[in-house]
Amino acid sequence: MNFQWYPGHMTKAKRQMQEDIKLIDLVIELVDARIPLSSRNPDIDELGKNKARLILLNKSDLSDERKNETWASYFKEKGFYVVKLDARRRNSMKEIQNVILEACKEKIERDRRRGIKNRPVRAMVVGIPNVGKSTFINTFAGKACAKTGNKPGVTKGKQWIRLNKDVELLDTPGILWPKFDDQMVGLRLALIGSIKDEILNIDELSLELISYLKENYAGTLAARYEVEETVERPVELLEAIAQKRGCVQRGNEIDYSKAAALVVDDFRSGRLGRITLELPEAE
Repeated sequence: MNFQWYPGHMTKAKRQMQEDIKLIDLVIELVDARIPLSSRNPDIDELGKNKARLILLNKSDLSDERKNETWASYFKEKGFYVVKLDARRRNSMKEIQNVILEACKEKIERDRRRGIKNRPVRAMVVGIPNVGKSTFINTFAGKACAKTGNKPGVTKGKQWIRLNKDVELLDTPGILWPKFDDQMVGLRLALIGSIKDEILNIDELSLELISYLKENYAGTLAARYEVEETVERPVELLEAIAQKRGCVQRGNEIDYSKAAALVVDDFRSGRLGRITLELPEAE
């Protein structure tokens, strides 16, 4: 399966971000905690060089907690500030506010020495489609400032949002990059929903997921669907899931597509449990 999705508005968005970076003190990058490396746009490091950097491991409630710690350590060693969060919940926002001020303390001190008072930290919020940028901004602001949706490509333009006297955020559209050199990156992005399902083969996607879960999270599928994981081929396991969940068509034919969509949706929603799809050493 070949994974690629790069709508025209992403090219325009990238050019705009290159212009706006001059106004920015801090780059806040949201990544999906289930695939922290694969959900990082490689262009962001170049874009944000010489700026303070904060990585938010979003959807960390859906990812493996032990692996969250591994990833937090990995990014801290590379010089990033890191916060784990579920962007829908306000309880992480005070910590993020404090980390933003800590990351920009040199800038704040420089302003103070120059006699500049009350100029807020300006932070650009970046990340790939469907990683939770708009949800994070709305939760942080305590009101609906940014459009949200559970499909990629909802935010099309930039907007400034004044959070409080200390922080202003610049919301930007999610941007992918034109070509995935490693198709495993494309597969992981497809699994978390950052590529439109309409252009994917969900049947193949589910088989890749089943294969990964069998190898790395043994017992997960058995617990969720009451099936035996001892079968050799992922397609046999998908067939067993289909039968257990009544995914059959007229004439008692197995409805593979319905079962495949069920498995992928259960993963994305966390109903399969907390799962991480990659580790730093797999770089």
